[in-house]
Amino acid sequence: MAHEHGEVWEQFAVALAEMARDLLAQDSVQDTLDRIVDHATVLINGCDDAGILTVRRGEVQALAATSDVVRRADRIQQDLGEGPCFDAVTNRQQIYAIDDLSRPNERWSRFVPELRKLGMGSMMGILLFTEDDELGALNLYSRQPRAFDEAARRAGWILASHAAVAFSASRTHQQLGHALETRHEIGEAMGILMERYKLTEDTAFKLLKKASQDQNIKLRAIARQICETGDKPG
Repeated sequence: MAHEHGEVWEQFAVALAEMARDLLAQDSVQDTLDRIVDHATVLINGCDDAGILTVRRGEVQALAATSDVVRRADRIQQDLGEGPCFDAVTNRQQIYAIDDLSRPNERWSRFVPELRKLGMGSMMGILLFTEDDELGALNLYSRQPRAFDEAARRAGWILASHAAVAFSASRTHQQLGHALETRHEIGEAMGILMERYKLTEDTAFKLLKKASQDQNIKLRAIARQICETGDKPG
């Protein structure tokens, strides 16, 4: 029996390694998120649906979902202002579970019956990240009560840890890409100003910066206007 148990975890480890490579191969943050929830339904025993959401300043936003049922569950948390994710924001709980959604629940007395109406039997949530006032969580849902045993919880936590690393790497890559695009556009705009209006590099940049502050528009947007029109800002 112990040998069989060891084989199961070995297979899970191999599947996780394949998942990690798959996540890092995605072209965008959204693609990465979509693949995380797909992998969760395949790799976590009992998981029928999965979703990733954020809670920022009390506002719930769905980032990825395997079905419309998950999106509706996210909206229920937002509409009621009640649910595991709100609690996780407060106490930074790493993992939480509702074993049986058909039974009354004192902690989430309104949220639980609404999930039951959606046909869900149990759920489990795991933190993906916390930063400042923003939380990200991976939520796993089953149509059956008591679907997530201790092994499933452990597997869910391990999967979420891998997913969090891939998500962070994807966001960093996207931010770097945006930064490089911004630098390119600003450089192009400065080049236009320097050539057309015979300005020094320092004067051209100060002109861009002043226009950004005066109009309360991001520097990149000002630069894009100049690249499109060739005109001096302001």
